[in-house]
Amino acid sequence: MKICFHSHCFPDPLAPRAIAALAENAKPVGMTPHTDGTAAGTLRYLQAAGIDTALICNVATNPHQEHKVNDFAIALARSGKLFSAGSIHPESADPEGEMDRLWAAGIRGIKIHPDYVGVPVDDPRYDRIFSLAGERGFFVVTHTGFDPVSPNRIFATAQGLSRVVQKHPELTLIAAHMGGIRQTGEVLRLLVGTPIWFDTSLSALREDERDVLYTILREHPTDRILFGTDTPWSLPEKEIAFLEGAGLSECALEQIFEKNAKKLLQI
Repeated sequence: MKICFHSHCFPDPLAPRAIAALAENAKPVGMTPHTDGTAAGTLRYLQAAGIDTALICNVATNPHQEHKVNDFAIALARSGKLFSAGSIHPESADPEGEMDRLWAAGIRGIKIHPDYVGVPVDDPRYDRIFSLAGERGFFVVTHTGFDPVSPNRIFATAQGLSRVVQKHPELTLIAAHMGGIRQTGEVLRLLVGTPIWFDTSLSALREDERDVLYTILREHPTDRILFGTDTPWSLPEKEIAFLEGAGLSECALEQIFEKNAKKLLQI
């Protein structure tokens, strides 16, 4: 079984507009979305590549949309076809209440995107979220490294992630994109071997970083690595091939493709 721990989709009425906006943001780096942005279209796309299901990483980019974003996350979870992560904004008016209703719906994680909200990952405004997540058993997925939405500043650096895990040792923190796009040297130096988790999403697109990414995969504990694609951005077949080309054992690949995800999703 293969579970993608990092994909994106949107409510059907919003999907065309959301995909168009994402495409515009990514145009400077030559990236193009590959799906229509709907849940059904995303699932068909992943399954055609041999991926059984996915975690949809939803993001509240402002505190006012947080409740609606989590409404969508809950609807996805109840569909039984995809898993979903909710989202808590660093300026949320009611993080406790939002986490309560996410947990009641069977959702076991949240996604944050420091670049989209303009708040660095180690900013004190996240402390309440991280503390609550640790106390209640939520995992937290965060974008890491470069993002075209903020080309001149990285809001989730390896240094910032290191400070978060030191300050919140009870937190299950998942650093997307192998700990940081365009940050592999810092990731290898500061994060490999620490309690942080990595997902492998977008690795296939990072040809110039491939050797270091494979070193990170081989040196970080296998039970803290998750397979991801970042659909709609990368071709899932290439993300699978990237991971299978790392020289890992069949047992390690099974953990990364399936078992680690099942543990965090509690399935």
